[in-house]
Amino acid sequence: AYDRYVAICKPLHYGTLLGSRACAHMAAAAWGSAFLHAVLHTANTFSIPICKGNALDQFFCDIPPILKLSCSDSYLREVGLLVVSACLVFGCFVFLVVSYVQILKAVLMIPSEQGRHKAFSTCLPHLAVVSLFVSTGIFAYLKPPSISSPVLNLVVSFLYSVVPPAVNPLIYSMRNKELKDSLKRLITGCF
Repeated sequence: AYDRYVAICKPLHYGTLLGSRACAHMAAAAWGSAFLHAVLHTANTFSIPICKGNALDQFFCDIPPILKLSCSDSYLREVGLLVVSACLVFGCFVFLVVSYVQILKAVLMIPSEQGRHKAFSTCLPHLAVVSLFVSTGIFAYLKPPSISSPVLNLVVSFLYSVVPPAVNPLIYSMRNKELKDSLKRLITGCF
């Protein structure tokens, strides 16, 4: 969202604020924090004693189902890490929302309708992908236990982990006129 914020709210400073050095720092921070997050969760997960079998009703090893297999209170460390992770994710979410509020304010101040349309078309693919990812993630991890079932958990984890990356290229390429035209021909040809 930061690159869209700079592109729309500070277009004359884009090259300065988002040069190759800034992009490398942002990528290194994202990869470094993801690696640290993964290492901490992996170390904690392997230190939890498992006594309720080793079969999960998932197609990948997700942390909450693994915690259900634990037979001691040592899983509380992992729960603590999950809380810290949730706080970090919430901070990133707040940054994203604040960025898009600033973008929305800037776009609404653009006098021409064509300029507003162009600015919105710059942001909408990213917003669609992020919304899809966040909404499926929220449902996957914050759904009430009363509606939880093994089949629903499997479907939700599939939606959360496979659908957003699969539709990401399609959403971003919808700005391409040739792709839009071929998609319209395909849809009208089917009906």
